[in-house]
Amino acid sequence: MSERRRRKSLNIFKPTLTPLSPDRSPDSPSEESLVGRKKKGRHSSILSNFSTPASPASPVGSPDLESLDKTDSFKVRPRTLQKSSRSSVFGSIRSLRSLEDEEKLSRSYSKASSIDDEEITSVNGSRRLFGDTVIYHGEVQTSGGMFRKRTQYLVLTDSYLIRFRSHSKASEMYPAIPPPIGRGHSSRQSVASISSFQDMQMSAYNDITSGIALNHIVAVYKLDDGRPYFSIEVSHLDENLNRGSSMNMQLNDPKDCDIWLDAIRSAASAARLSDGHSFHQGILEYVARTLEHERDYDPNHFHLFKVVQRASNKAVGRSSSDDLSKLNSTLSYLVVGMNKIHLVPLSKAITRSSSAVNELEVPVSFGITTLSAFSMQGGDDAFQTIFRLPAQKPHAVHLASCQATEIAFQIRAAAEYLRPEWLQQPIFFNVPVRMDEYATQAADISDDHRSFDRTLVAYCAGYKVDTSLIRYTIEYNCEDSPTFRLLSPGTPLRTEYTALELLAVFRALRYNESFATISFSGVNLNVLQNLYDPYGVDIDSKLTRSGSAVNIQGHEILCLLSQEVRALAIKSKRLRRLDFSFCFSRGRESGDETRNGACGIPEALSPLCKKSLTNVDWLVLNGIKLGEDDIDHLVDAAAERACHLRAVEVSGCDLSVHEVDVLLSTLAAQESTLEVINISGVQGRISPEMFQRQIGYFGHIRKINLARVQRTTGPEPLIAPETLMAWRLEELVLSHTPMNEKTIDSISAYLACWKSDTLRELQIDQCGLTGSDLAIFLRSMGREGHGARNMHISASENRLWNGHSALFDAISKDFTPTHLTMRMIEFEKERHFRDLVQALARNKTLKILDISKASLPYNASAETCEDLKKMFAENHTLEELDISGEHAHLDATSFGIGLNLALTGLKKNKTLKILKIEHQNLGLQGANTLAEVLEENDTLVEVHCENNNINLQSFSVLVNALRDNQTLLYMPLLQRDRETSFERMRREIEASSKFQEPPALPVTGTTLRRTFTAAKNFKTGRSSNESATLRHPSPGFTAQDIRAGLEALNDKWDVQVTRLQRYLSRNYHLAHGLPVDDFSDSSSTRPSSTSQVGGSDLIRSMFEQMQIDRTPTTEKEIGLGIEAIDEKAATPDMDSPLELAFSET
Repeated sequence: MSERRRRKSLNIFKPTLTPLSPDRSPDSPSEESLVGRKKKGRHSSILSNFSTPASPASPVGSPDLESLDKTDSFKVRPRTLQKSSRSSVFGSIRSLRSLEDEEKLSRSYSKASSIDDEEITSVNGSRRLFGDTVIYHGEVQTSGGMFRKRTQYLVLTDSYLIRFRSHSKASEMYPAIPPPIGRGHSSRQSVASISSFQDMQMSAYNDITSGIALNHIVAVYKLDDGRPYFSIEVSHLDENLNRGSSMNMQLNDPKDCDIWLDAIRSAASAARLSDGHSFHQGILEYVARTLEHERDYDPNHFHLFKVVQRASNKAVGRSSSDDLSKLNSTLSYLVVGMNKIHLVPLSKAITRSSSAVNELEVPVSFGITTLSAFSMQGGDDAFQTIFRLPAQKPHAVHLASCQATEIAFQIRAAAEYLRPEWLQQPIFFNVPVRMDEYATQAADISDDHRSFDRTLVAYCAGYKVDTSLIRYTIEYNCEDSPTFRLLSPGTPLRTEYTALELLAVFRALRYNESFATISFSGVNLNVLQNLYDPYGVDIDSKLTRSGSAVNIQGHEILCLLSQEVRALAIKSKRLRRLDFSFCFSRGRESGDETRNGACGIPEALSPLCKKSLTNVDWLVLNGIKLGEDDIDHLVDAAAERACHLRAVEVSGCDLSVHEVDVLLSTLAAQESTLEVINISGVQGRISPEMFQRQIGYFGHIRKINLARVQRTTGPEPLIAPETLMAWRLEELVLSHTPMNEKTIDSISAYLACWKSDTLRELQIDQCGLTGSDLAIFLRSMGREGHGARNMHISASENRLWNGHSALFDAISKDFTPTHLTMRMIEFEKERHFRDLVQALARNKTLKILDISKASLPYNASAETCEDLKKMFAENHTLEELDISGEHAHLDATSFGIGLNLALTGLKKNKTLKILKIEHQNLGLQGANTLAEVLEENDTLVEVHCENNNINLQSFSVLVNALRDNQTLLYMPLLQRDRETSFERMRREIEASSKFQEPPALPVTGTTLRRTFTAAKNFKTGRSSNESATLRHPSPGFTAQDIRAGLEALNDKWDVQVTRLQRYLSRNYHLAHGLPVDDFSDSSSTRPSSTSQVGGSDLIRSMFEQMQIDRTPTTEKEIGLGIEAIDEKAATPDMDSPLELAFSET
């Protein structure tokens, strides 16, 4: 048969290729006329369909394959009867689909029917599945996975992207597609090659190698692989079939590449809008569990997207044709969580075909606060994110998603939520649409301190540091409040913060308008002082609050500390004071030679102050050894009137007299604003005459600190009374500065003047003053008829015993201020201390008194303790009293056992609120006395009684006293006493275990020894005298025995700590009008304080427990090679002398 005849014989199958349209009938024009029309207007029809891809008359959805299989397909002939269309060994792997999917597809399209209506029904079902409207079509080269590239014919409909093996097969499926001109062998088939009509139809549908549902497409983007052709990658994820795949399209014409790219993206967008999409519940739960593991799950901050992680572009040279397949992508879920952006791998339940894209093995997270750039192009779905930690190399993540714009919007919304105070987010958004057009809800900043905690947690999450380690406090009762004060790390294992932890705090404080003062006092900042960022400067630190450039030369070469301090000062309008006291450990001699050991703080702030770019006008640099550069910057700022400095505190900075002279001379430019002068610890001797001239310029000084200042010899006063009266001083500090007679007269004259009424603090510790000198100050400040001065005088470590009579007389006659501190008074005679106690009993002006660490020649006598008891009972003005002793390695001071009697006077006191009685060796007897006071006194709020040799029994007595006391709000947990008690017990148990035959127990001994004797007699029925003369061999205690005893003691102490905390919590709720949780204090947790010999029941139970838990003696002796003794001898005897082991419990 000729070729023409064979071609003509195939015309009988033409009805199967009739295009299907909503209004088409079997009487439609013939194919020749349709093809002719299509050829004549081919380009216009295709471009018109592409130009409006989202506007078909009725969008066609993608029906379920299972339902289609039941309704539009017929019974499939067994695979063994089907004719294979490929002779290659890869014939069974025909496409990107797996074998199972091809079987399902073949079942959907194969049928065994007649040539007429059944054939038309099959074509109709196929079109309903793959779409009716052809948007674009053409021949392209495709590749994926392990396959080499091959030429296929792609047809884009309104719901699918279909791949055909040939142009002719696509034309047969969609008559709207013109057939190829000059049909070649690919479009010719012989009748003999088709054994039946069923085989013919199956052959037609098997030529459809793959169909990608448009609503399953994850991303469509260009591949830049350096080759001379142009590539597009289409990645898709079918959640119903549990498969993710990708297809690479390679084209030679860039215009054709752009048309395909735009057509697929537009059609996919229209399909998603018409079909809608929501994730399966299983996927949502899987991703939520992943975020919970990262501690970043919040239902209100959970946005899930499907993305493709693109492989990094790499230059591909002349090599094999399948190099493109090496540029593998990774399909995953992108989640915008509370504080992080997560890339979550696909669920393990999702299967992959042979051409599936790669997968993430483990989730990857990036902090939102570390995102520095988000860039996307308008031509495809690709976008790029750049994350960067401080002083680390930027990390770029190349992604692609059809929802890239929405992802950018959600990331920006999350960044604004985490940093609500930031006027400009430090993220560069390079997107084709204006982000401002996407309205975002204003972040809630009603939290305390304007969401500072939220921002700090976000930075800690981004920098991967533990938030619980960062401790801070906020003070309100202070000048320039609120004050943010960073504390040391919240762990005993570390005393310093890491660089990232400090940077998290610094950046969380940026833009925050809650704090007027920020203090890093005592926090080591050396780690930031030595850290530089080689990968670029923080752009936000170079901009003002309004976003304009600062333009300060040399900013890029500063250390990270200087950059962060500068950014902190320039971003906050409310910030007035920065405190960096004792933040650096190195001095000038150990610093960098090129920087002269500079700390960098003045260098960061001086240019801002000169340009009026910050409101910071109070700089505290106490305890920092300033370098030459630091001093130069300070002098430079002090000379500029525009700085408006209120204070520059340089105490303990090792400044020389010359440097102080230069600094004070230049500060004259700030004479209208300077309020504080702090130059304590200056190196050298100051000339009073020159100093008077320098400080005479300032007329608004409120605080002056001249502690540890040496002066030149001469009779002149350090500060003349005229200078003092010219100021409205609130604080005058002269501690550790020797005073001559003229200086004492100058201060007393100032105190006698009404201009000193504003003075609230006078510190004159260790100035060589006598009791007579202090009495002069007290009498000078007295105001007859005006009551006590609201003022604090600290005069500790002076020679107050010299001239004590004048001092005590001034105290007894109410010349004292409301607050007086006189620590470390050495009384040569006990009578002198008794005179002070009697004067305090008559005083009616003191409210706060500190006479701690007072030294007596010996323990207080009964008369002295009786006077002290009378003072406690009769004084009705004292609200806070500190009579603590001192315990040092070389010296210890306490009032002795008589203090226990004196404390009973507090039962009648109705004004004292705070009692400090530490290091007084109270012991069990003192604890009993203090407990009796607490049971009757209803005004004490705080009792500080640490380091008083209090053991478990004494602690239990104190806790029992709080059962009926409902006013005490603070009592220490006595942790130090607990440790001391445990250590003493351990040592005595170890010492007792060394004796094989201890001496007979005496009848007389310590209370606890008698207690154990009573406990043993109670157990055996013997009398005390009989037990005291018995001797028994002691087998000793093993490490297990000691550990068991200490653990039992520790458990019982924990019980009392819990009781104490519950009592104090109850009292706090009562004091503040809060509801109180009722709890029952069972007898098992509340040992009686009236047990025989002060709690023998407790000690006896511990004794018995240790006897039960002891290591068997026989086993121990066998282990030591000793001949075993009988069972009776091996049994622990309850009469074995364990008093040494429990002499202190």
